[in-house]
Amino acid sequence: MTTAEQRSLDDIVGAHDEERPARKLSPRWERALWIVGAGVALLVLKQVFLPFDQGNQYYLVIFLAVTLPLVFLAYRPAGRGTKENDDPGVIDWVLSALTLVVALYPLLTGFDAFLDRQGQLSTVDVVAGAVLLLLILEATRRTTGLILPIICLVFVGYAYYGGFLPQSWAISHAGMNFDEIISALYDPSNGFFGTPLDVAATYIVLFTIYGAVLANSGAGKFFVDFSFALFRKSRTAPGRTTALSGFLLGTVSGSGTATTVTLGAITWPILKKAGYPKENAGGLLAASGIGAILSPPTLGAAAFIIAEYLETSYLTVLLWAIVPTLLYYLGIVFAVEADARRFGAHSVDVDTPKAWAVLAKGGYHFASLAIIVVFLALDIPPFSAVVYASGVAALFSLAGKLFGADKRAALIAWTKELVDSLSEGIRGALPVIAVCAAAGVITSTITKTGLGQVLADALVKAARSLSDNPTVVLAFTVVFCALAVCVLGLAVPVTASFIISWVVIGPALIALGVQPAETAMFIFYYAVLSEVTPPTALAAVAASAITGGAVLKTMWQTWKYTLPAFLVPLAFVLTDNGSALLLQRPFLDVVWVTAVSALGVAVLAVVTTGWLIGPAKMPVRILCVPAALLLLYLQPLSIAIGAGFAVAAVVVHLLLRQKDKEINSVDSA
Repeated sequence: MTTAEQRSLDDIVGAHDEERPARKLSPRWERALWIVGAGVALLVLKQVFLPFDQGNQYYLVIFLAVTLPLVFLAYRPAGRGTKENDDPGVIDWVLSALTLVVALYPLLTGFDAFLDRQGQLSTVDVVAGAVLLLLILEATRRTTGLILPIICLVFVGYAYYGGFLPQSWAISHAGMNFDEIISALYDPSNGFFGTPLDVAATYIVLFTIYGAVLANSGAGKFFVDFSFALFRKSRTAPGRTTALSGFLLGTVSGSGTATTVTLGAITWPILKKAGYPKENAGGLLAASGIGAILSPPTLGAAAFIIAEYLETSYLTVLLWAIVPTLLYYLGIVFAVEADARRFGAHSVDVDTPKAWAVLAKGGYHFASLAIIVVFLALDIPPFSAVVYASGVAALFSLAGKLFGADKRAALIAWTKELVDSLSEGIRGALPVIAVCAAAGVITSTITKTGLGQVLADALVKAARSLSDNPTVVLAFTVVFCALAVCVLGLAVPVTASFIISWVVIGPALIALGVQPAETAMFIFYYAVLSEVTPPTALAAVAASAITGGAVLKTMWQTWKYTLPAFLVPLAFVLTDNGSALLLQRPFLDVVWVTAVSALGVAVLAVVTTGWLIGPAKMPVRILCVPAALLLLYLQPLSIAIGAGFAVAAVVVHLLLRQKDKEINSVDSA
């Protein structure tokens, strides 16, 4: 890929990703930030093996102080446009220096003394906290846009003015003065240095470094080459290759939109040659791009927060995601198979070696992924496991460079590659760090004012106003919650969407008897799926920019491929049997529930693709709608009725086909 082509792809990502593009710095300042980023990465690695004696809170203060100032140097104050040598100006340097000072303030005044003043902050403490709040909001605005900072300010305003609301209003509270608000933001469990930032500093940043190590070692190219070699030549191979490449590339990228763009640059020419229309190809690219964020072994950043909130292991969260991942990709496979026949797609000759040859040459890239899973199974903490995996990936890369080459030059190139990975990992995590710090503002005010429980009660009350039946109440509440998470996800990044939804929507579902694991995964899936939810659907918009297809049509095609992912989370929470999809039930229950759900996904594919052993006419697709919904309800009676609808759809389809054959035979005669 040429430099111009890479810049074009970067511009597309910058224009459509939920995170705003970083500056294009001049070589001098690029080198300076490169060094600082690598230094911060070494600090993070030091904390894994030699943690500070003063405790984790002490580390979080330092971590925020050395990362947040970089945002003002690496991201411009306004606009998504890019230009050469977009170096920081005087204001950027002032904000960066001020951020360093106020973020380190708890240490500069004596950390133990500062902790002792919690709840009784001095005037200087309050001023420092207020300035830090504004700087966090500005950093968040630069990296993700205006919406999240505005939401934070609304919550802060609510914390201050909520005491002036009429006491008869459910959302009124005792009120908080400004000193109490700042004190709450310094709270170690919720505020600036609460769980979201803790997760960013101990999990997310290490995984972004791991992704950078994989990317710089050539893993991305290997994953795509392996996908092409595996399926080789058939009419469904281009679609299957796209889906598998998206899954594998997601372990390197971690961003649905970025994966979509990278994937599209490589596979769109193949899909075009195979006969895919622009919009359908764009939908497949977007669905494949976000698939990895929903899938083990990496998942999205919010998965680490799930583990922290539920006080469970990251491996457990990975296990919860296995069956939903299988169902997600099963839906894509069904759609690919149907589309290949409906469009009359044909095979495309791609000049690639055989799969075994590709695997023999670069199969070591899978080793680090396996190490993460094995180490987690051995109860090694995820932050240690990912460091070991990064080390293994780096060593394999070194071995590959040393083989048959100038050893000295190879060692120098590898060293630069490793330092690049450390620096890129930190800089790639800056938007998430800003978002997590801002999310702490929201969780802190919600917790202190009790707003979360009030809003949760309002959701349940709205559902109960429609029916007194507990099952119906749960169904309506689940639908309201799904819509709320999707709408919130249209405006804020996935991580922030999950955190806000957990403290507001989570209590509503838990109050109705849904278990925390099912609740967390339900919210997680809908937060991620906001990237393909109209009317924004950032991944779909980016895909349309690659293929040149109509944006709205691409969005709806994306929805076609991802519809199972929208419905399967409902099955988690609507019935007790749904917990089997998260491996929360005995093995036999998991087997039959998975089988029924797979049948539901297959029937759903008939609805979305209009194909069932040939073109499916409208009566058949209409019959498949209740069939799919009833099958995914996962109760014996509903399954039986749903199966009946499915059988009826097949019978009607066969009868209509036979009728068409008879008509065609008469016409031909």
